[in-house]
Amino acid sequence: MDIGLAFGKVVRQKRKEAGLTQEQLALEADVQRNYVSLIERGIHTPTIAVLFKLANALRCQPSDLVSDLERMLDKQADPS
Repeated sequence: MDIGLAFGKVVRQKRKEAGLTQEQLALEADVQRNYVSLIERGIHTPTIAVLFKLANALRCQPSDLVSDLERMLDKQADPS
C-alpha cells in the first residue's frame, strides 16, 4: 500500500474516533478543509509541521500517527 494512502487512512480513522468532521479538523489544525480531504485520500502527504498540527488537533502525539501508519503498513506486508 502506498504510504500516502495509508497515512490518509490513519488520519481518517483518528478523526472519526475523535468525532470530528474534516472541516472541524481543518479548523483545529489551521489548515484548509480541502487539504484534509486530499491527505485522507492519499493525494497529498503532509509536511512535518502539518503532521504536528494534525496530531495536536486530534489530541494525540505525532508519533502515534506514525506508529499507526507503521502498523497499517506492516499488516499489509504480512500475508498471514
